[in-house]
Amino acid sequence: MDSRQLRYFIAVYEQRNLSRAADQTSVAQSALSHHISNLEAEFATPLFERKSRGMEPTAAGERLYEHARIILRAMAAAEREIKEGRTSIAGEISIGMANSGMKAIGVALMQAVLAKYPNLKLSLTESLSGATLLHLMASEVDLALVYNPPAEKELVAEPVLEEQMVCVGTAKLIGRSKAPMRFDELAQLPQIMLLHGLSSRALLDDPVLLKRLEAKAILHLNSISGTIGALLAGLGCAIATRLFVKEQLAAGTLVAREVVEPTLTRTLYLCRLRNRPMTYAMEEMRRLILTLIADQVGRGGWQAKLLY
Repeated sequence: MDSRQLRYFIAVYEQRNLSRAADQTSVAQSALSHHISNLEAEFATPLFERKSRGMEPTAAGERLYEHARIILRAMAAAEREIKEGRTSIAGEISIGMANSGMKAIGVALMQAVLAKYPNLKLSLTESLSGATLLHLMASEVDLALVYNPPAEKELVAEPVLEEQMVCVGTAKLIGRSKAPMRFDELAQLPQIMLLHGLSSRALLDDPVLLKRLEAKAILHLNSISGTIGALLAGLGCAIATRLFVKEQLAAGTLVAREVVEPTLTRTLYLCRLRNRPMTYAMEEMRRLILTLIADQVGRGGWQAKLLY
């Protein structure tokens, strides 16, 4: 059974006559009769009673007619939605972003959505990377920019960029020298770290190096303002990106030093749930997010290496 057979069946049902149905569908009467016979063979029951005055639907024919109309309407709606969907992005979309993502592209994303997609309602959630991932896993957001998410089978994680991490602190604590510091030197300094688990794994790609730093942690904070406040007070240093403390570096209240032997990095991923089908809005926001990130990296606003 296919859509063509259903259309022919509906024509015969509504015209009650093979000849008139043939005229309506521009199909030979013999071909229509053949299609009806095939349907009856498939269902193993008569759909019409052949009478001298035309075709009279049986009880099975009556039931098939109701189903056929629904099926053809649904197929037409699907075709219309697929053809027209991209020209009219509408509905609601919720995006979660780690702090760096919001800082780098948040405003540009809002501007683009307001300008290009007036029928799309955008919700943005900013949090530390671990919390952003939890929002996604709880289906509270549709897409999420997350650092170093765990390998979960229900998660689709697309690598976006790799950032180099630096040591950030006051000049009194880490020195004003622009020379890089070795990791062993960094590991001797008091560290301000994120809480263990999803939050802390966002800091570094290498879990072994992360554990060495956690061993020297004097504070574990899940607060952006709290971390920056502790850094400004000289309580310790932190592994971060220059983007994270952009304003403080510009003001000279904090300094940053590159770390070598080894270099420290972390990877940003664009994530979604595998069991949630992609909508037109999600596809378009994914494309827009990647475009904005590439633009920021290209202009030097986000010091990172693109991975796509």
